[in-house]
Amino acid sequence: MRRPLIALLGLLITLQAQAARTTTPLDAAWRFQRADVADAQAPGFDDAAWTAVALPHTYNGIDGETGGTPYRGPAWYRRSLDVPAGSGTRRFLEFDGATLAADVWVNGRHAGRHEGGFARFRFDITPLLQPGRNLLAVRVDNTRLPHVAPLGGDFTVFGGLVRPVGLVETPDTHIELMDHGGPGVRVDIETLDTTRARLKVQVQLRNDGSRPAGRELRLTLRDAQGRSVAQQTRRLSLPAGGTDAVTAIVNVPQPHLWQGVKDPYLYRLSAELLDGRDVADTVQLPVGLRQFGVDPQRGFLLNGKPYPLHGVNYFHAGRPGRGVAIGKPEIDEDLRILMDMGLTGLRLVHYQHPAYTYARADELGLVLWTEIPLNSAMEETPAFRDNLYGQLRELVRQNHHHASVAVWGVGNEVYRSDEPIRALLADLHALAKREDPSRLTSYAHCCAPDDHPMALQTDLASYNRYWGWYDGQFKDIGPWADKMHAKLPNKPIGLGEYGAGASAIQQEDPPRRPEPGGRWHPEQYQALFHETYAAEIAKRPFLWGTFIWLGFDHAAANRHEGDTTGRNDKGLVTYDRSKLKDAYHLMRAWWQSKPVLHIANKRLSTRPAGTLAIKAYSNAAKATLEVNGKAIGTVDVVDRIAVWPAVTLAAGPATLQVRDDRGSSDRVDWQVEGCAADALGTQRVLQLPREGAAYGSPHARLPLAANEVVLTFDDGPKPGVTERVLQALKAECAKATFFMNGEPMLQNPALAQRVRAEGHTVAMHGHKHLAFGQLPAKDQLADLEAMQKAYRHVIGGDAAAWRFPFLAETPDLRDALRKQNVTVMSVDTGVEDWVQGQSPEVLAERLVKGLREKGGGVVLLHDVHDQTAAALPLMLRRLKQDGWRLVHLQWAEPTR
Repeated sequence: MRRPLIALLGLLITLQAQAARTTTPLDAAWRFQRADVADAQAPGFDDAAWTAVALPHTYNGIDGETGGTPYRGPAWYRRSLDVPAGSGTRRFLEFDGATLAADVWVNGRHAGRHEGGFARFRFDITPLLQPGRNLLAVRVDNTRLPHVAPLGGDFTVFGGLVRPVGLVETPDTHIELMDHGGPGVRVDIETLDTTRARLKVQVQLRNDGSRPAGRELRLTLRDAQGRSVAQQTRRLSLPAGGTDAVTAIVNVPQPHLWQGVKDPYLYRLSAELLDGRDVADTVQLPVGLRQFGVDPQRGFLLNGKPYPLHGVNYFHAGRPGRGVAIGKPEIDEDLRILMDMGLTGLRLVHYQHPAYTYARADELGLVLWTEIPLNSAMEETPAFRDNLYGQLRELVRQNHHHASVAVWGVGNEVYRSDEPIRALLADLHALAKREDPSRLTSYAHCCAPDDHPMALQTDLASYNRYWGWYDGQFKDIGPWADKMHAKLPNKPIGLGEYGAGASAIQQEDPPRRPEPGGRWHPEQYQALFHETYAAEIAKRPFLWGTFIWLGFDHAAANRHEGDTTGRNDKGLVTYDRSKLKDAYHLMRAWWQSKPVLHIANKRLSTRPAGTLAIKAYSNAAKATLEVNGKAIGTVDVVDRIAVWPAVTLAAGPATLQVRDDRGSSDRVDWQVEGCAADALGTQRVLQLPREGAAYGSPHARLPLAANEVVLTFDDGPKPGVTERVLQALKAECAKATFFMNGEPMLQNPALAQRVRAEGHTVAMHGHKHLAFGQLPAKDQLADLEAMQKAYRHVIGGDAAAWRFPFLAETPDLRDALRKQNVTVMSVDTGVEDWVQGQSPEVLAERLVKGLREKGGGVVLLHDVHDQTAAALPLMLRRLKQDGWRLVHLQWAEPTR
């Protein structure tokens, strides 16, 4: 009968506390303008024409992730706030994040300025308020400020009120709210073993009233079931306008330890300020009883025992069109995806994350490395140093109580290696240790010698290494780690970052090594990268922690690579969270204790007939493959990979089924295309972004190897000729791009749709096939619009590419195409197959000669001339004989 009574008592205490301290969300009813507006702080300013927005909000939701130059400058937010008349109540504005600097006005009076975009901050606005209606105005500015970190970094600084805003109301006498955004209550574990825990609790108190205040402070520690395990009360006397700090020792018998993902057990501490029998103010914090450590030989230690710490770098829970202006549901979705991979830790980069992320990490048992935004660059000024110190104090004091936080990060990849940066890192380390001696510190080092002093100022040496991507080979990671361990035997070393780019829609098996900044990032290459790294890391338990770059693709305005501009595509999951890349499943096989089985290369669903290797990821010992119900064989799983090296697939549908000895199964359906054994075939697909680029002479070269050819056809479709062109391509399993005209397309819709259905790319070539150089701009645009309508009518959707008829490019139309993200395709090699009277042999020779002179590239042919159709089979044979490789152009679906 006692448990319900205890629960009811806890409920009453909570209700009393809510009545004493309240937090009212202020996320709705804001007016917004992306500009610096004079006098916008004035109560009488007319903002009726401004945009209505709700928080969280960013003004870079579109331009921050599309590869252009995002707006970095000031913007304004305004809203009204009604408050009742009365005295004895303090009111604080609480911002969970405003990038990058924020000035706040109440009723036209300046409440304060905060510099630093990613931490919580508060202003006491009590003296600025009036009974009834009040006006809040906030000027947010994400301009690069020379004294505010970050000064650089491979990520978009999304400007705005990107996290919630609230009004916190307390009595005049309350637990401190102005300690760098922290809770005003601190818990330190002084001693801990299996029999007893000794906690030091510090509570900061403030009396903003005009009279002395006598109060009681009651501290209660409850277990996960809500039962009190320790309680003490102390009488206090606070002078008018004064502060006090109270320290108490709390002993916990037979403590239940926080054991990471295995058992993330949490107590809850409540600090209640009593005014007589009433709870005047309260703060509640989760408490996890644990100890962290690192041994240079055994790696990371949790409660004195080795605890393999592996995970990903988590940038933020960003979403397309919204940037970092997200809420709890997106964070929960991300953590569900990551937890299903089986990780034990996260590196939260490159700045302080939303408070909810830390709270959920406590509950899930994730070990965190979290850091301040000293990234890429620094200034040698007192103002910049002071800003970093302030952001570090905010990070520590706001998150000290979280059991999950193990490592304070003091910076990442500063691109200099001199005494000023060494001294700055040393000072930041010292400040972190003064603020919190119980935790470890780290700096993520990349671009100076591994043993440079700047890499060794913190407790942990952490390195960002990308061998096999930017330089070197996959296998270099193991020897490097051994060399560093031998050179620094008493220094814990770990991997802060490692990874490779990947597009989930770019497929090539087996893949060639991509260019890091190039447009072709096949998913298979990222998988190969992580296959090697995972196996090498598993052999080296001395690594204190290893963190893949990156959990999810993220917005990076200055990147133009892979299938989408404005993205860093090294994530194991796509930016919109819709696709888990193969490397995700590989790491799940390494990290997850539950059975895992995944057939690799599923998305490459159309295959040529012949012999290939089949691969699956599993954490079992053996796996068995069947193709169309026929047993292929059972193989050992080595380093979480099962490989059947030579499986022959015949033309037609192919169903692959894999089973392992843990009872898991997986299947995939592929379509196997049949053609002659010696067919030329399309070697790979080049997936281009929709960004309004221009390729082919005289524009940028496509990212092609010296022996690679793109076949394109103009002017069709034309009955008879186009069919013969399609037959010749099909015989060689070749794919091409057809730039069609609007009128023939409308006259022969089934033929145009057949081109698309057979796997070729259909693009635009003008509606009437006019020489645009001779037309007024309005007529050029009218022809484009007519062509687009024809394309939508026959093919559906929007074409991604255009070729100017007669290659007569005009500036006005080029600009219009760029604004619509339509690629302009010119030509590297023109065969002049439109000149009458040429034999197939002459055309084939002209083709090969042009390719030799140009070194590959875009070939211009036509599917409206009989001689082209007659010459094409010979042309394709000549390409094959001379060692040319065919590349098929495709364009990503438009971002909505």
